[in-house]
Amino acid sequence: MSHIALVTLVVRDYDEALSFYTGALGFELVEDTDRGDGSRWVVVRPRGGEGTGLLLARAKDEAQEASVGAQTGGRVGFFLHTEDFAGDHARMLAAGVRFLEEPRHEVYGSVAVFEDLYGNRWDLLQPA
Repeated sequence: MSHIALVTLVVRDYDEALSFYTGALGFELVEDTDRGDGSRWVVVRPRGGEGTGLLLARAKDEAQEASVGAQTGGRVGFFLHTEDFAGDHARMLAAGVRFLEEPRHEVYGSVAVFEDLYGNRWDLLQPA
């Protein structure tokens, strides 16, 4: 085993999730395949990245719908690394991304917590 290829993120709607991740966050669409049963296989990842992608999976029932936005129990569950913290932070703010704090400069790097469109918490992080 060499790496984790995908992490599933349960979403309310494929298209609204795609709009946020490709628009506001600047991710690239890797795959969007109709599965023939009303579901789709939708994968996004940071532009130019070769690493782990997100499988955007539409909630199928009430239990899955209840988990949308709370998949990590309110903790930061996703860590988005950048080589241009100030530039990406400014671009994301302009795109309407909601940051929960002002940028911090810690021993390990520059960081700010933001929420995706469903309330999942992410770190935007430029490692030191």
